[in-house]
Amino acid sequence: MKILKALAGIFLSLRTAVWLSTVLIILLLAGGFLMPAHEEFQALQTIPLFQWLSETGLGLTWWLLAAIVVISLLAANTLACSAESLLRKKRSRGWLLTISPQLMHTGFLFILLAHLLSSYDSFQGMVMVNEGAWLPLPNGITASFDSIHADVGPTGEIRDWSASLSYYQNEQRISGGTIRPNAPSFIGGLGLYIKTVRPGSRPTALVQVSRDAGAPYALAGGILFLAGMTILLLLKVRRESDQD
Repeated sequence: MKILKALAGIFLSLRTAVWLSTVLIILLLAGGFLMPAHEEFQALQTIPLFQWLSETGLGLTWWLLAAIVVISLLAANTLACSAESLLRKKRSRGWLLTISPQLMHTGFLFILLAHLLSSYDSFQGMVMVNEGAWLPLPNGITASFDSIHADVGPTGEIRDWSASLSYYQNEQRISGGTIRPNAPSFIGGLGLYIKTVRPGSRPTALVQVSRDAGAPYALAGGILFLAGMTILLLLKVRRESDQD
């Protein structure tokens, strides 16, 4: 029983969060010195984190593994503190003041969940495609690049570009769309992003194909965090106005 109380005291302590954050910063600083010196880290841009960890030696991954453990403890500390705060202040009249920090904590946890899902299930690849090319996608759908357009200025610079797509499955067209810079197309959990084009008699486009299972949770986390921060700011402004 004493051990459980001691563990509860540790996870309910703000000091624990401070120490864990300090250790995490130290680990990330160590990684910042290691990553530029080893080309193995370049593969992290194209394969999921946990797949890379399983294929890479402990000599390069020790700080990342330790950081994952620390982040997991920090998430547990955040969850415990939020639950304890809500239970302790459930009868408080200042409901918004009580709930706004918990919204920020929940947003933080959602962002951590998003990174966890992305580390397990993500995909990213680059490919050059010609106008009229057919590109088989990892989800069993084929993308047809019907046209590639480049808006070329009077001095030869490319001012804008786009590509028109058609999607086929089992030899039947299921949908279509147009991709532009900052305006990707999504199909079957995959996103297609056009990076640049090379105009000519047969235009060519550099296309990124990616899948990120954690993206919706990262968006939800960002919204919750922003909502909590906005409520706190408004409450502070109102309190200062009342004092004046």
